[in-house]
Amino acid sequence: MNAADILTEGYSRIQETVHEAVEGLAPDDLHARLDAGANSIAWLVWHLTRVQDDHIADAAGTEQLWTAQGWAGRFDLPFNEDATGYGQSSEEVAAVRVDSGDLLLDYYDAVHAHTLAFLGTLDGPALDRVVDEAWNPPVTLGVRLISVLSDDLQHAAQAAYVRGVLERR
Repeated sequence: MNAADILTEGYSRIQETVHEAVEGLAPDDLHARLDAGANSIAWLVWHLTRVQDDHIADAAGTEQLWTAQGWAGRFDLPFNEDATGYGQSSEEVAAVRVDSGDLLLDYYDAVHAHTLAFLGTLDGPALDRVVDEAWNPPVTLGVRLISVLSDDLQHAAQAAYVRGVLERR
């Protein structure tokens, strides 16, 4: 197994968890918040997908699917098109609303496919390429990909947790 295979396996686990957290939920459950400051399933999945889309597009030198494939218009959120959810207020979290989980899953699956296609082009030396010099030490592609994988798995697990709480009410 090479590095691209390992990364592919890791990113595929995100997809499994996202689908388990979202499939079959009514809009009220997608938007439910366990308290006034908590994140909803809709926001968590939108956010993790936006971050993955943003970071993979940057690493691959492509346009984000959010704009290239018209996802921004389909979601029609009251934010700038470049918003990823980072640093959003409780009110902004509440503004992420969808008519069904299908929209979230369709966008996620498109980003996932783009991610896997990009990962398939990588070899070991490609992971050493510096992609962000704003940090000390500078961030390599390998570190960036692991960072996105880790953050996305955490947010997917949070969405699964919220679903579990909602199902037990």
